[in-house]
Amino acid sequence: MPTLRDFLEKINIRAEIGFGESMASHCSFGIGGPADAFVRPLDAEAAAELFAAARAEGIPLFVLGGGANILVGDRGIRGIVLDMGGLAALRFEALEDGRVLLAAGAGLDVDDLCLEALCRGLGGLEDFAGMPGTVGGSAFMNARCYEREFSQVLAWVESAGAGGKPLRRTLDPSEWAYKRSPYQPGGARSGELILAAAFSLAPAEPAALAAAMRGRRADREAKGHYRLPSAGSVFKNDRALGAPTGKILDELGFRGRRIGAAAVSDWHANIFVNTGGAAAADMRALIELARDEARSRLGVELEPEVLMVGEF
Repeated sequence: MPTLRDFLEKINIRAEIGFGESMASHCSFGIGGPADAFVRPLDAEAAAELFAAARAEGIPLFVLGGGANILVGDRGIRGIVLDMGGLAALRFEALEDGRVLLAAGAGLDVDDLCLEALCRGLGGLEDFAGMPGTVGGSAFMNARCYEREFSQVLAWVESAGAGGKPLRRTLDPSEWAYKRSPYQPGGARSGELILAAAFSLAPAEPAALAAAMRGRRADREAKGHYRLPSAGSVFKNDRALGAPTGKILDELGFRGRRIGAAAVSDWHANIFVNTGGAAAADMRALIELARDEARSRLGVELEPEVLMVGEF
């Protein structure tokens, strides 16, 4: 296997490249060790080429969106972190039925996507206002909030496979479910790199859209989503459990529980926070403790929403 420097020099793509970059500044937890190589391609072609070349050479590669749903280990990430932040282009296209197609690069922040829709007077994205993360990451996770799923407004997703050739697919609802997408491990599109996505939106009154978005942001703020570094909800809400995960963890007395500087927030038992300088190992231990107690005391199996990445 070539060294990472040799490999990146050889493929010579349009990208910003760094080595030993701390991942703590690239995820919402504010936790994480260094990435061996940190690469931000400047266009979709460069991202697809890097993705395909790394696969061909057997070089480990982690795709980074907004870093809102990951916990990076204290020892960092081996291989290449492919930061999608350079893919943030936007395009609008009028549709025959009066709707508008809003196409966005995978690296665009979801909140910026919502603002662009607002500026054009397009409705359908209001519930995602203030949500952290990027278009690509939210599509990958099929982000959900206020009973609204990302897949409900997606028209198509463009991705690249191991060969690096972009392929655009119209959304097939049967491939999407609660916080599941075909791009996740085990899905029909697993192993593909999301490059862009498009949303089918309807014209709406800008004042009403703005009010709805302000309301969502205010609600997130009131719920403490922005008080301390966190990844939002740590566990998925499984309706089969009979209660929201936050209520289940409340019953177990987890609100305020901590290991080192990693803590369960005082205001919501499903929001775990970094109170200052928390170690990834402590946050992971706190998450596992919550899972273990829910299993042993209530017979409940909690599924983490946060992805564990790198070496702990």
